[in-house]
Amino acid sequence: MEQYHFEYAFSAFNCSLTQKFEGEDWISPLTIKNSIEKLVSKYSIIFSLHSKQIFPPELVNQVRCYNVHPGYNPYNRGWYPQVFSIINGLPAGATIHEIDEELDHGRIICQKKVEIFTWDTSLSVYNRILDAEMELLSKWLEPILKGEYEPVKAEEGNINLKSDFNELLELDLQRQDSLENHINLLRALTHGDYDNAYFIDNQGNKVFVRIQLTPEGK
Repeated sequence: MEQYHFEYAFSAFNCSLTQKFEGEDWISPLTIKNSIEKLVSKYSIIFSLHSKQIFPPELVNQVRCYNVHPGYNPYNRGWYPQVFSIINGLPAGATIHEIDEELDHGRIICQKKVEIFTWDTSLSVYNRILDAEMELLSKWLEPILKGEYEPVKAEEGNINLKSDFNELLELDLQRQDSLENHINLLRALTHGDYDNAYFIDNQGNKVFVRIQLTPEGK
């Protein structure tokens, strides 16, 4: 690969990363909407890797911006694609695409589909997606930097917002559905030690729920 100079930043709103990288000089916090002029004047290419900050038109229309997205566009664009793929059965995977003015919408450069098994949780699918992202980056980073790729216009697909995810969290204990759909909801909301799914008991206690699935022989 030719010599390229990279600089790194993380979202100033991410408290865990702010604490993790405190005092480091190779990476710094960034609020995109307050840094448009600097970004436009200083950089020719910008990559978003799981950034939850929206890239405004003033940025994407002046700088080549790319998104490494943990979803198989155009399916389940937006927040936590693997969660919704477990629930609605739409494809999961990784996509690198140009950033335009819409959410996870720009022309697709490359993507890799990731299988979802019946014993997967959100975390196990997500980890498989991270591996797919690294595979795509290893193959496509230099062609992207050189502009040597042929992007494909994606279909519109569907979008899930953070509010859609939040609506899933409180479990309705009276909801009638198939056992399969109940299990899919619980495994979609199981992501390691995160407290996601919960119900409120008769005493008003908030009780968090996770599920563990183990295929035979593993």
